Amino acid sequence: MTRLWGFGIAAGAFFFLILVWTLKVDQSLGPSNFISGWAVFGVLVALVLFNGRKRLPFLPLASASWWFYFHITGGFLVVFLFWLHTDIIWPNSLYNQALVFMFYSVSITGIIGLFIEKTYPKSLTQSGVEYIYERIPERIAEIRAEAESLIEECTEKTGSDTLAKHYLEQNSLYWFFIRPRFFFNHIFRGRAAKHWIKNQCSLLDRYLNDEELAYSKKIFDLANTKRIMDFHYSMQRVLKGWLLVHVPLSTGLMVLALWHFVVVQVYL
Repeated sequence: MTRLWGFGIAAGAFFFLILVWTLKVDQSLGPSNFISGWAVFGVLVALVLFNGRKRLPFLPLASASWWFYFHITGGFLVVFLFWLHTDIIWPNSLYNQALVFMFYSVSITGIIGLFIEKTYPKSLTQSGVEYIYERIPERIAEIRAEAESLIEECTEKTGSDTLAKHYLEQNSLYWFFIRPRFFFNHIFRGRAAKHWIKNQCSLLDRYLNDEELAYSKKIFDLANTKRIMDFHYSMQRVLKGWLLVHVPLSTGLMVLALWHFVVVQVYL
């Protein structure tokens, strides 16, 4: 936290310096936009270096936490520098609109990514278990096979197919066990999956005898295990996937910014 405060103070001082410099040039009727434009472009390049640092962890280029805090403060700094440079929230020309849209898209996905990186790992830890993302589909298939084995055994031993029929009903247990479910509810840390399982259990148990109830309990224990696994799958997918949106947008922004830089330097 101390390091973050240090970066924040440095970013504030840098913005104040650019602001004062810009106002001074404005008073002398000079091209003040060049100053803020150079500042925006320079900070954007520095932020792109963060991705390069992550790809080169073996080089002594400061710690990962140092670059992370630098990226956070630099991201907020460049937003204020951008507003200082443009003087408006939304421009009129099509090219500038594309550039501004890309900038806002990168900024918004960056803020969302910061929230994800700071909250999702804690939520996963609080679940009390740990799952490797790549192995979750395989583990779900194993749980489904175990549940279906219990249903088959229940049918053979009790001579009743009530549990089996319920399992195969539309939007029932088979639907739940076939693949990860409640993705969007999980990423917003909702309780829809837990309520759904509880409702399925209460709906079914009234039709079962004592022997079938023993099997039903085992199956719904598996369903709760799978619910937690679905939670991990959803959270980890977002953790791994948000960069697949943020990084391409950042690349597109840098291309447009570089082209804007060249055009300004050549024609203005």
